[in-house]
Amino acid sequence: MPHAPQIRIPATYMRGGTSKGVFFNLTDLPETAQMPGEARDKLLLRVIGSPDPYGKQTDGMGGATSSTSKTVILAKSDKPDHDVDYLFGQVSIDKPFVDWSGNCGNLTAAVGSFAISSGLVDAERIPDNGTAVVRIWQKNIEKTIVAHVPITNSEVQETGDFELDGVTFPAAEVQVEFLKPVDPSEAMFPTGNLVDDLEVPGVGTLRATMINAGIPTIFLNADEINYTGTELQEVINGDEKALAMFEIIRAHGAVRMGLIENINEAAGRQHTPKVAFVAKPQDYVASSGKPIKASDIDLNVRALSMGKLHHAMMGTAAVAIGTAAAIPGTLVNLVAGGDERDAVTFGHPSGTLRVGAAASQQEGAWTADKVVMSRSARVLMEGWVRIPGDAF
Repeated sequence: MPHAPQIRIPATYMRGGTSKGVFFNLTDLPETAQMPGEARDKLLLRVIGSPDPYGKQTDGMGGATSSTSKTVILAKSDKPDHDVDYLFGQVSIDKPFVDWSGNCGNLTAAVGSFAISSGLVDAERIPDNGTAVVRIWQKNIEKTIVAHVPITNSEVQETGDFELDGVTFPAAEVQVEFLKPVDPSEAMFPTGNLVDDLEVPGVGTLRATMINAGIPTIFLNADEINYTGTELQEVINGDEKALAMFEIIRAHGAVRMGLIENINEAAGRQHTPKVAFVAKPQDYVASSGKPIKASDIDLNVRALSMGKLHHAMMGTAAVAIGTAAAIPGTLVNLVAGGDERDAVTFGHPSGTLRVGAAASQQEGAWTADKVVMSRSARVLMEGWVRIPGDAF
């Protein structure tokens, strides 16, 4: 029987922060995939190589981890005072599912670079040398992000000496600002409390800070779930009971946050909320073998993404960490030493990260004004991806 030939689609494979993914210009996608829906999801699943019951994504561009099973679609923005629209799709590895419910903060670092190189930023906004300020509209969460992209001889500067724990080689620094990650009209703390008692059948009642900043996140105290906060990936990702515990916590937390109506809906919303656990500073050895001293950090944080412990820290979760740390009384703030603060340095499995945050109270309710962190980005490959023509 005849089979449809492969088609090729212009694409760029990029690293942003501690993640990497396939980037597309919206207008380069086949017409049926230029709009949300089944055709777009099927196309992206096939590009990445999902669903893969072997969990390897061998027949696609994915790297078989939550950090490397990602897609980005960019378009020139028609929103006032913005340059580019950024849409992020988190592709499930073993299920036929693309989650559009949240942002990827790490890949945000690559959005400005791709937008400039693809002609999505007006030429007059790009200096011959210096820093290009790219105004990004994050469509998943409808928030503004500003990327400060280094420019040399009118081109994006990718190489440099900025080192980011979780990334092997140095590169050029890209500062990313998350502006008003929580609108004043939204509840940063959906339950109305800085700390809640979260009842989880089969696990117990856990103290939890549930916050919506950067990405909905449930923070727990490490010692309440029998961890130290210094764990590396293999300790948790190789423990099926632990993974099941975190998923049931995530499901019940999602209901309390109003993200879903019942815990059965959590399976269809894998990207959000995140679950993280915090602990006071302790010495540990990062996954690279680098020793991390307690004196160099304010707290330790470990976070799960798509059902697994993340190898470093999701950029959006870092926004949540920075914001929560700036608000006296949250679990994150208390573990970091309490009081108001404008920055926090935390330990994660790959090393450390510093995040600056500004939070304020308006009519008694907390809101985040800005969160800032430095990342880096680099083009890994550019050209075309190929998929069977009947795959979508």
